[in-house]
Amino acid sequence: MTSAPISPQNPAEAMVWKTIVWTWPFYAVGALYVVGPVLAWLMAGLVVLSLYLGPAIRDDLRATGSIPPVIWGWMIGMLVMLVALWIGHLDWGLGLKKTIKSSIGWAKGWALLALFPLIGAVLPIRREILIRAQCRLGFWTLCIAPVLLIAPYVGLPERIFTSPLKAVGGPGPEYFSVYLFTFDPASWTPRWQFYAPWSPFAALLGVTMVLFALEEKDNRWRAAGVAAGTLMILASKSRMGLVGLVACTIGPRLMPLVLRSWAWAALSGLTASLAITGPWLAQSIGAGIEGFKAARADSTRVRATLQRIAKERWEEEAVWFGHGTVQPGPHLVEYMPIGSHHTWFGLLFVKGLVGFLAFLVPLLWQTGLALWDAAAGPRGRLPLGICMVLVLLSFGENIEIEAYLLWPALVCLGIHARECATTPSHELTLNEPKAQFA
Repeated sequence: MTSAPISPQNPAEAMVWKTIVWTWPFYAVGALYVVGPVLAWLMAGLVVLSLYLGPAIRDDLRATGSIPPVIWGWMIGMLVMLVALWIGHLDWGLGLKKTIKSSIGWAKGWALLALFPLIGAVLPIRREILIRAQCRLGFWTLCIAPVLLIAPYVGLPERIFTSPLKAVGGPGPEYFSVYLFTFDPASWTPRWQFYAPWSPFAALLGVTMVLFALEEKDNRWRAAGVAAGTLMILASKSRMGLVGLVACTIGPRLMPLVLRSWAWAALSGLTASLAITGPWLAQSIGAGIEGFKAARADSTRVRATLQRIAKERWEEEAVWFGHGTVQPGPHLVEYMPIGSHHTWFGLLFVKGLVGFLAFLVPLLWQTGLALWDAAAGPRGRLPLGICMVLVLLSFGENIEIEAYLLWPALVCLGIHARECATTPSHELTLNEPKAQFA
């Protein structure tokens, strides 16, 4: 099946479209880490203008409605995060210079988790634009992939160069570097990270691309998006990516079953059978988890130790507002910063219980909205898949420093919040009884 050509119909859609499609050229000059925050704050300015001017603004930039409640939740949560950061710096006497630097980091990280959903909720941006743009990015990824895949076998270097844009500041030089591939220090085999700063993150970006592509109506573009996303997952050699590929694509499509009586009857029978098969199943799952961890034992050990240190120091030293910033780790964790490699333990260590709740509450709210909508009809499948990716990513990465590449997914969450505010899920259930499980 092919569909009519999809192209931007207003300046907001054009900005989103071009930024996604130009991902590889931006990466080639090491500019992706700069592009994401700049796009967020520029388009947030458009949101303010659209809301302030109302009908006085040009028709194709007029606000689609008021700000949905869940988006208010994200904005309040991220503002609380900034306040927690300031208090943490004050408590630990980190000084004005470091406080300003960390506040700029907040504007390039945590703030994006509120700005991009706000942009999607208010500006007239269609889902179809995001979906087709992601598939076009997938097509260009497939075109570039042969060069990346043969690079380690023909003697090409891992890193081509580091952009001078690193002068603007960021978490590290890898965010401004252009890589063909990297070698896994544990096995000394090549791994690919495509346009991400490291391979596991590339895998979750691949899962996101697959989720978008599955909603594409044109067969050719859908095939390009699914193939590129799957390649990113497999070439990254990430365990988290493989889990995401299965869970985040199948899970949302099973949600309509919660409204089917026969599904509950089947679940009851399955639960009863666990009295017999339960011990064997538990043993099998345990063996699978251990095998999963053993696949990258060194990485698992370092992450577990970092989490333990972060938790202990949070409990003993800074329960409410954290330590204000990550701190260098010991040799035991290969000098990895304490507060890194895990969003939740990182939040507890850096911003305390206040920062932890500031992220948890809007994420649960958004996920609950997506769960309810996915049960009512297909509209909720993509947002629920995205929420699952965010949750999965939060257990292996610091999600705030990766928002600059996750932004199309965040915009989609905003669009979904607008759709739910305009047409609630119960109206879909009542008005579209045949289409809701298509």
